[in-house]
Amino acid sequence: QVQLVESGGGLVQPGGSLRLSCATSTSIASIYAMGWYRQAPGKQRELVARITSATSTNYADSVEGRFTISRDNAKNTVYLQMNSLKPEDTAVYYCYARIQRFGAGNIWGLGTQVTVSS
Repeated sequence: QVQLVESGGGLVQPGGSLRLSCATSTSIASIYAMGWYRQAPGKQRELVARITSATSTNYADSVEGRFTISRDNAKNTVYLQMNSLKPEDTAVYYCYARIQRFGAGNIWGLGTQVTVSS
């Protein structure tokens, strides 16, 4: 069973930066796609960014140009670099892994809180 361990959440001021990490218990080279969802209170969970084993990336329109997702195969870790943070970025961020492209579903981390406030 693949396990995901998230870190890097916290409190930052508007315009600041934060980097989230998601470490896996297995080689990420064998995982089809990994990425991050976020969910704020009262709002639907949304896909923030994802990266495939082929390094193809996708971003939500709201974070395009500000967030960058990357992967380090040697460390079995996916990162989400978040720059120019806005209060509306405040949410719980969940790492996920999709093992197979057409697999049954995603494996989820427990989430990490990101709060953007002055």
